[in-house]
Amino acid sequence: MTLDIGTAAKPRTMRLRADATRNRERMVDAARETIVEFGPDFPLDEVARRAGVGNATLYRHFTDRTELIRQVALSVMARTAQRAEDALVEEPDAFSALQRFVFEAADERVGALCPMLSSAFDRAEPVVEQGRRRMENAITAIMDRAQCSGQLRGDIAVGDLMVALTQLTRPLPGTGCVGFDRFVRRHLQLFLDGLRAPARSTLEGTAATLEDLQGCQ
Repeated sequence: MTLDIGTAAKPRTMRLRADATRNRERMVDAARETIVEFGPDFPLDEVARRAGVGNATLYRHFTDRTELIRQVALSVMARTAQRAEDALVEEPDAFSALQRFVFEAADERVGALCPMLSSAFDRAEPVVEQGRRRMENAITAIMDRAQCSGQLRGDIAVGDLMVALTQLTRPLPGTGCVGFDRFVRRHLQLFLDGLRAPARSTLEGTAATLEDLQGCQ
């Protein structure tokens, strides 16, 4: 019997690639959680610890902190956009779609996008811009539908929603608050109640877009 070395090596190579992909996904997920908790100056060692890999493995996949932040941002934008698109299609009620999206965006740790506001982050990179536009368009579609139905106040835009989401889903800095997630849904519900039309107050300033947020450095 002749052993086909090429055939034998192929499954092993595929397993190694699959393991590397899973490691990378674990590191991105760990970084997402760490960024939300610590901010853009998150400790890389903590990411490796949470992902269950060595520091060398982390550095082999990501050349520096900026590259890791970039990958986290791309992942969060894609997952957040998908959540918005699914809610828009699957929820018959306009405000229910918005509410579902808000809670699911919190689950996706949308607060991890905050480092995108840093001047060190290359927001003009085509793949980043594409991800941002997809996310913005999906969220805008949900908000437009709710506003057209008369259920959502008309003096807000995507940027207003994203500011609230990122702020309400991040622990207070320096608190080390264990179990902070138990407060998030409660506070998000209070926020959603304030979004319902008719509005009970007049907001100062103008509705914020994502471009407005990116100008705040």
